[in-house]
Amino acid sequence: MKRSELFFSAIQVPIDFAMILLAAISAFSVRNIPEVLALKPKLYNYPFETYIKIVLIVIPLFILIYALEGLYDIRVTRKFWKETLKVFNATSIGLVVIIVTIFLKREWFSSRFIILSAWGLAVIYVVLARYFLQVVQKWLLVNRQIGVHRVLLIGRNGKIRNLSEMISQRPSMGFQVVDWLDNASIKNIKKIKKERGIDEIILCEPTLTDDEQEKLIDYCAIQNIKFRYIPTTLQTSKFEVGILNGEPLIEVRNTPLDGWGRIMKRIFDIFFSLLGIIFSSLIMLITAVAIKLDSKGEIIYKNERIGADGKKFFVYKFRYFKNEFCISKENPKLNEALKFEQSLIETQSVRKGPLYKIKNDPRKTRVGTFIERYSIDELPQFFNVLLGSMSMVGPRPHQKREVEKYMEYHRRLLTIKPGVTGMAQVSGRSDLDFEAEYKLDLYYIENWSLWLDIQICLKTLGVLFKKRRNL
Repeated sequence: MKRSELFFSAIQVPIDFAMILLAAISAFSVRNIPEVLALKPKLYNYPFETYIKIVLIVIPLFILIYALEGLYDIRVTRKFWKETLKVFNATSIGLVVIIVTIFLKREWFSSRFIILSAWGLAVIYVVLARYFLQVVQKWLLVNRQIGVHRVLLIGRNGKIRNLSEMISQRPSMGFQVVDWLDNASIKNIKKIKKERGIDEIILCEPTLTDDEQEKLIDYCAIQNIKFRYIPTTLQTSKFEVGILNGEPLIEVRNTPLDGWGRIMKRIFDIFFSLLGIIFSSLIMLITAVAIKLDSKGEIIYKNERIGADGKKFFVYKFRYFKNEFCISKENPKLNEALKFEQSLIETQSVRKGPLYKIKNDPRKTRVGTFIERYSIDELPQFFNVLLGSMSMVGPRPHQKREVEKYMEYHRRLLTIKPGVTGMAQVSGRSDLDFEAEYKLDLYYIENWSLWLDIQICLKTLGVLFKKRRNL
């Protein structure tokens, strides 16, 4: 552990203490401002000295709650928004404890205004102090290399190469690659440690024998080096352990979306699809009128896709193609439209793998170009979710001809309902290649939770109407 990290982690405790104390004093002072007294006269006469004594007794409780909530994490690379949420939650827990205590012993303290003001100010002061502290810590990390973790990479595959590139491109992560070995030679590791120092070793080499791994782990433990490894697909699976005939039995769980998980996700989908329909109804009405005035044809374009368990369904979208180019059975020129689309895929597609994305597509209408660029064309999919053919969050729904090009392992994407948004959409939209998109969707399938759905939906709000690249 770096000394700078220990220092900044330790100093957070007195800083939090000072900020909570300052919040309590500020709340007491605000209550005595003449303008506030005019709005809400005081119903008590409480000496400041007695008030401070109570505050000094209460603050250690908040510090304890902060510690239990993990707010004294040592690493500098923690995410600030998550830390802010933790501060809010921990301070709120402390508030609840105080409220319950006052309810039982009302004579101790009775000003609801001061209690609520101190809670709000404590959240603000603590968050601001921690933000300033993190800015200083990250500045020292990036500009003075104070607190950087020297990392040795071991492996000879694409994963370790991608990790090396990411570390070099993002110095704010707090890592520095000191070397990269193909094998776990203890002799070479000792030499590198002596010459450049090693704080962490990251392994991604599945061909390493058990004996080699054991020696490497023992060496790291003896030298106080943090050891981590990038697991294989099987190692990242979710396990359930049971007993069968006296023997331990490990079951690989494909997804939490089973039983009550599926029920909760469906309730979530119904609720948020209704919200989506209500809040986007005016935009959908204006879009429908614009499409009707701009070109002939249907307003809603029904595109056949493959959903859960390989079942076909129609995705509802606002039509952004000229009517004669729509790939639907209602189009009398369907064969010509298919041939033209295939020629565009061969000459103008910017994606690799089973999927395609046509750059500068000449089939779009004027209105269609605008609504597709800002994802307005996808709003009718809220009705797909409400009717149950799609989910709010899930893998992209793909066409039959795209699914036919899947490798066998890609078919895991068809084990749950496709989504209006998903991990891939908030991580790179159409810029990701298919394999990267598959890995993100697979992570979602294996690690689903309602909280993950909420996070993805919130991120989508910032992405959905964001201008796409000109494709």
